[in-house]
Amino acid sequence: MSDATIPTAEAAGGEPIGPERTALADEAAGLDAADPLRAKRAAFTLDDTVYLDGNSLGALPRAVPPRLADVVAREWGELRIRSWEESGWWTAPERIGDRVARLIGAGPGQVVVGDSTSVNVFKAVVAAVRIAQQRGAHRDQILVDEATFPTDGYIAESAARMTGCTVLPVAAGDVPAAVGARTAVVLVNHVDYRTGRLHDLPGTTAAVHAAGALVVWDLCHSAGALPVGLDAHGVDLAVGCTYKYLNGGPGAPAYLYVARAHQPRFDSPLPGWNSHADPFGMASAYTPAGGAVRGRVGTPDILSMLALEAALEVWDDVPIEDVRAKSLALTDFFLRCVERYVPAGRVRSITPTAHAERGSQVALRCAAAGEAGEPGGAGVTAEAGGAGEVMTELVRRGVVGDFRRPDVLRFGFTPLYTGFAEVERAARVLADVLREG
Repeated sequence: MSDATIPTAEAAGGEPIGPERTALADEAAGLDAADPLRAKRAAFTLDDTVYLDGNSLGALPRAVPPRLADVVAREWGELRIRSWEESGWWTAPERIGDRVARLIGAGPGQVVVGDSTSVNVFKAVVAAVRIAQQRGAHRDQILVDEATFPTDGYIAESAARMTGCTVLPVAAGDVPAAVGARTAVVLVNHVDYRTGRLHDLPGTTAAVHAAGALVVWDLCHSAGALPVGLDAHGVDLAVGCTYKYLNGGPGAPAYLYVARAHQPRFDSPLPGWNSHADPFGMASAYTPAGGAVRGRVGTPDILSMLALEAALEVWDDVPIEDVRAKSLALTDFFLRCVERYVPAGRVRSITPTAHAERGSQVALRCAAAGEAGEPGGAGVTAEAGGAGEVMTELVRRGVVGDFRRPDVLRFGFTPLYTGFAEVERAARVLADVLREG
């Protein structure tokens, strides 16, 4: 169904046959009953809304409010400055980094939590260029996934200006053919934020290394949704946010992975007192600390940092392989329900059908009313009754996804709290909205 009109079982866009809906609803109930992760839903604050936007902002884990209340009232309110040592504030970036590391396939001591994804992309790309140029000054190109989230592209351009490089946009799948002797660094998204396409991390990393370059992976749409395997695949550096599938909360701190082998040569473009070998010595000259601490800059944002730590507790007994299996089952079932329910020609999936190429979201191009022959046409806008209006109506009816201009409906599936009955309901409501025009 990838990039093709989804067929339908109904005749001429009419109401789906009742037994068909009943069969899918019954199947959903059976899948939910057999789900090994079903008990995890109780760990989150949820209501009757079908929440399929966890790829933008994860739901609130119930452990977070009481933890934050204690941090504010006791650790800040009573212990005050003593909490930097007595409550472990100072070591939080590395301690929480090790929690994230388990979910992205990294050993301890290689992940530090702090700053935003954008800041960490900048640190990673510039440091990677500096490492690559130690191998040869001729390395003056930064290859960037041409479909990347815009900020990654902006940051790459800035890093290029700082390091005397040029930026070369290429399709993620073309990186192995494009990387060469002049390549210093390749910056790639593991999962495309628009389409949900999962890119080949092992193969791309191997090709980049064969050319003598380094790779930086953006894991924003994969961490917490599928196995990543940073250590196993020899990744150099990686960054990611924690407010999507990791449920850290709005603006939660991001993280930076620096492979152990590169840590002695990691030269951050943002050296701060928190990454100094002797931070309280207040020396005028900068001497970097060892290990992942080099990725720190300034004082950690403790409130959001400790909210994230509480949120990550939900993962303590969860195998990431189980999360991946359910993610694929959810997206398969959603696509099947859409195929059965939605009027002919109104949507087409731009998310790959192959499991090896799919993240944990489904993106549907949505034709405006009257444009069923050409779903996703250039004229489809929110104002013209296209995807934007459809998503607005879906939200009004209790199904929350999101809209990407000009014509894409995105639905993110968070296996820890999304159920199959919700998936069936979302497809059914989508069909109703589209049928009503």
